[in-house]
Amino acid sequence: MPSTMPAYRTRAERFDDLVLDAVERIERTWARQLDGTEFAVEDVPPSDPAPWEHGGVPLGRYFPPDAGLPARILVYRRPVEARATDPADLADLVRDVVVEQVAHLLGRAPEDVDPGYGDAH
Repeated sequence: MPSTMPAYRTRAERFDDLVLDAVERIERTWARQLDGTEFAVEDVPPSDPAPWEHGGVPLGRYFPPDAGLPARILVYRRPVEARATDPADLADLVRDVVVEQVAHLLGRAPEDVDPGYGDAH
C-alpha cells in the first residue's frame, strides 16, 4: 500500500502488530501470571550478549523484575525478520519467540505456555 494511504503501515509497525497478536493470544490463558509484564520490540539486540547466550544472535530476551522494575520481554525485530522465509513464517516465528520468553518468565516449557508452539515450522 502506498505510504500516502491512511491504512499504510511500516514494516516495523506490522511487526509490532504481530507481537501484540502473540501477546494477546498468550494472555488469554496466562493473564494473571503476566500481570504487569512489559512487552517491547527493539530493532537489534545489544552487542554484548547476556552471560547465558551462546552462539548466535538472540531473537528475544526476558528480563526478570528488578529493583522495582516490572518483568520485561523484548523481541528483536531484525534478527527475527532475517530468519523468516515469508509473512506467514514471520508471524509463526514471532509467536514462538514470545512463547519462549514467556516460558522463561513462568518457569515452564514453551509447549505448556502454548500447545501450538513450534507446530508451523
